[in-house]
Amino acid sequence: MSSHRRKRAREKEIEKETDYYDLHKQAVEDLVTADVSNSPVVSKKELRRFRGAKKFTIPNIVKALFIKWWFNGAVCFFFLWGLGMFVTNILDQLFILSIAMGIVTDLLVNNSLRFVADPDGALDNYMMFPNKKFVFFFLNILYAFLVVFFVFEAYTWINMLITSIPGNENGSVAFLGVGPLIFGTIYLGFDMLFIGMKRLFLKIVADAKEKNR
Repeated sequence: MSSHRRKRAREKEIEKETDYYDLHKQAVEDLVTADVSNSPVVSKKELRRFRGAKKFTIPNIVKALFIKWWFNGAVCFFFLWGLGMFVTNILDQLFILSIAMGIVTDLLVNNSLRFVADPDGALDNYMMFPNKKFVFFFLNILYAFLVVFFVFEAYTWINMLITSIPGNENGSVAFLGVGPLIFGTIYLGFDMLFIGMKRLFLKIVADAKEKNR
């Protein structure tokens, strides 16, 4: 009788090991053959629960403004400061700076904004030309010439105001120099001003079309 029990217990162990093996084998096969057609649909709510709640999120406007400001200052540092000792003519400097700003905006700034946008397209309103077509590469360069011109005029007017301060005839008050931090801030200000004007114009046109309908 004891021999029969031992035999039966051994058969149960073998059966249990076989089931365990079959279960894991099936899991591996399911994993290897998984695709969109045979995978279960998981809700966004379930995905958020699995990932865990985000403790801190950076607002989109902060991400957009910081990225644009940082690249503006970097272009000033590398092209205006870096080439200043080799290119002494102010018009040549502004020409090179404008081309560099346009290229960097199209290839680096806009792509960075698209990458960090959450959800996709959330930062398109912070680009003058959010479309990725090749023609906008040249439009970004032309747009950079416009912004650089206004930045140059802003520096001119600010320094004129400084020189008009009473008692500054001998230059006792320092002029506002062109540095990455200040340049990046002023460029960002004009950039966002023009983008805001574009958005306002498009809204007016859209409202007018809606009324005509």
